[in-house]
Amino acid sequence: MNEQVQSELKKLFNGRFSTSVSTRTNYSRGEDTYDPVLSKAVVFPETNTEVSKILKLCNDHKIPVVPFGTGTSLEGNVVGNESGITISLEKMNKILSVNVEDFDCRVQACVTKEQLNDYLREDGVFFPIDPGANAAIGGMASTSASGTMAVKYGTMKTVITGLTVVLPNGDIINTGSRTKKTSAGYNLTNLFIGSEGTLGIITEIQLKLSPIPESIMSAVCHFPSLEDAVQTAQQIIQYGVPIARIEMLNKDQMDISINYSKLKNLEILPTLFFEFHGSELSNKENIKIVEEISNENKGSAFKWAKDLEERNKLWKARWDVYYSVKALIKNGRVYSTDVCLPISKITECVNFAEEETKKLGLRAPMVGHLGDGNFHVILPYDPEKKETYKKIREFSDSLIKKTLDLNGTITGEHGIGLHKKEYLIKEHGDNIPVMKSIKRTLDPNNIMNPGKIFDLN
Repeated sequence: MNEQVQSELKKLFNGRFSTSVSTRTNYSRGEDTYDPVLSKAVVFPETNTEVSKILKLCNDHKIPVVPFGTGTSLEGNVVGNESGITISLEKMNKILSVNVEDFDCRVQACVTKEQLNDYLREDGVFFPIDPGANAAIGGMASTSASGTMAVKYGTMKTVITGLTVVLPNGDIINTGSRTKKTSAGYNLTNLFIGSEGTLGIITEIQLKLSPIPESIMSAVCHFPSLEDAVQTAQQIIQYGVPIARIEMLNKDQMDISINYSKLKNLEILPTLFFEFHGSELSNKENIKIVEEISNENKGSAFKWAKDLEERNKLWKARWDVYYSVKALIKNGRVYSTDVCLPISKITECVNFAEEETKKLGLRAPMVGHLGDGNFHVILPYDPEKKETYKKIREFSDSLIKKTLDLNGTITGEHGIGLHKKEYLIKEHGDNIPVMKSIKRTLDPNNIMNPGKIFDLN
């Protein structure tokens, strides 16, 4: 970053422009395995116009830009650029409008999912996309996130109807609309969802909301083996039960979560967490079917979360899985995989993952959004122990190969970032020239999050 650009940014942003080492360090990476990479500076815009000014200036001088939300990404999506700047969107955290009658709202990029649902609490509606972390909605759009309730409510692509995006040259565009459907031209909204800040910066998001169900019931069921648990989830979906959540924790992860989250009356066994959303009558009917399927697969009697406090504690333990694993090793890191399979193939792939980690002698807690075929293997390690990381990468390579052999995808919700670039070539090698063509058209100077998803040159 040359002195002219630095001087201009200082003049425009005053105290919202920083070159201090501590600030740059705080915005140098996400929750991933990479060493911090410090950008030359961090800028904190508050409006679309300010973001536009930054990008126009950087584009004119060919300075790389890394957009940053809450920093909860897991694949190196927000690792800094030592030649460029990081744009933190944390001050763009306003809920712009809520239309309860139409079940929609518009928010700025750094509104978090918890912030939005707290705001909506009295309105009888909620935002249903539920990744483990309290992520920024702009970041969730950028990685096409989903989470625990995707089986019922879908993913970010399902709930986003429009975006405000600042393009690399500083132009501000508005895609989509507030309507439930549109066929007006190219679907630019979905082009930017999952683009990980490589085509522009998402600054506002138009979202669909869902009515809060009349009845919400949560239960836990233990199984003698991981295969029994996964087979149960597979059969529930194949039977067509309209369930809101089916979360799997393997035996190792249950042990970790029970200790970390101080859970009571739960066993250290492969476990499914269920949640049912609907009327009391429909929930009772669906629960009966799920209990029958679970019993046929040697499942235990259901343990019910009796009230809202107990239900929240149960799901908080699920959301805290990443941090519970990270806490196992002082100054440790976590390599978190993320693959997604056709529902009929999920049992085979989870079994493969469990067997491979045992062969390699790796500790491998697992969790899964089994209702939509998505699961994660969460591998803690000491970064000083290079041999352990080598084994983890060997496992990751074999899991990706197995996933692709079973017609799955290398990532269901984390995105590509830096970590999965070589895997993207294996899954979509024929697509990458088209992706590069789009990137070159929108970002000819390659300033937007360069080196993420694929290498342009």
